[in-house]
Amino acid sequence: MGNRKVIGFSAADAVTGLKLVERGVPKEHLALLAVPMVPLQILLPLVISKYTAGPKPLNVFHKAMPFRLLMGLEFAFLVWWTPHVSHEGGFPLYYYFTLLLSYALHQVALYSMFVAIMAFNAKVSDPLIGGTYMTLLNTVSNLGGNWPATMALWFVDHLTSKECVGADGQSCADHDASELCTKLGGSCVTILDGYFIESYR
Repeated sequence: MGNRKVIGFSAADAVTGLKLVERGVPKEHLALLAVPMVPLQILLPLVISKYTAGPKPLNVFHKAMPFRLLMGLEFAFLVWWTPHVSHEGGFPLYYYFTLLLSYALHQVALYSMFVAIMAFNAKVSDPLIGGTYMTLLNTVSNLGGNWPATMALWFVDHLTSKECVGADGQSCADHDASELCTKLGGSCVTILDGYFIESYR
């Protein structure tokens, strides 16, 4: 059950940054956006722990889940919007502000779920072997959260539809076909990006 919940977040968490870079956002600028996130990442667990300290810590998890799923749609919109605001001088300031705000809201949802699951693991752990038990539960939780992200990265190319423009009868089904299309004077144009399929499924 936990893995199915994580699959909905995998495209937003694992692929969004790569797609923004692919659409022209400099890697250095994306890296700089992580700096204002540091104080937020320090404060969020302190604030959220007040709500997960009760008898039902997973209530916070369930309330944050729909919000985090919506953030996946927000990220997909940002990726689609990115080429429309770019120009020769780079990206305008309002674009980076929107990106920063989106990342901040995503962090709120992500940390709400993370702190809630940690609180739940602490609550159900056997006090006699608490550290070992919590380590086991967190390892299983991390494994359940990481394999969907790997699958999302792997599936993006397979779900992407490309068409060879300028060389009739050629396709862009794989890397070799793309090279042949280029050699024949054509170019591979993306018709449907697999990232959007993963984000809206």
